[in-house]
Amino acid sequence: MKQILVLLFAVVSFSCSQAQKNSFSKEALLETLLATDGNQVPFKDILKKHKGQTLVIEVWASWCGDCVKAMPKIKELQANNPHVDYVFISMDKTADKWKEGIAKHELKGDHFMANDQMKGVFGKAIDLDWIPRYIIIDKTGKIVIYRAIETDFEKINTELKKLEAGS
Repeated sequence: MKQILVLLFAVVSFSCSQAQKNSFSKEALLETLLATDGNQVPFKDILKKHKGQTLVIEVWASWCGDCVKAMPKIKELQANNPHVDYVFISMDKTADKWKEGIAKHELKGDHFMANDQMKGVFGKAIDLDWIPRYIIIDKTGKIVIYRAIETDFEKINTELKKLEAGS
């Protein structure tokens, strides 16, 4: 009986950790990210700038093979959804590599870099376990997709079309 309860607890805990969230934690909102101009910007201010717009956040890194492989898909997503804002948050180790990645892949949108990579405060605050990671936020600021990865572009595109139709 005790083993069954432990197993049940483990399953429930895992399910909750993977659950869809509709808002960011206080830790995530207060964490600062490095902007391309060298300033530190609280994540809540980045979100505030895009309030009233549908927003796609891509968490990526220039060293990430899956991220690079997904670049044509994100560009296609941007071309098919011009009404959507895009924010790219890098998990690179250095600002130089991050900025080189932006230029090399010609990424259009707002750019920020986490100060302490994937396992740091921001990464933990958004439950980051894989990159590229996509988060979709509607015009009211509610998270509609909390965790999508590079194989979920059809799901992301469908959700963006639904959000556009609903406006």
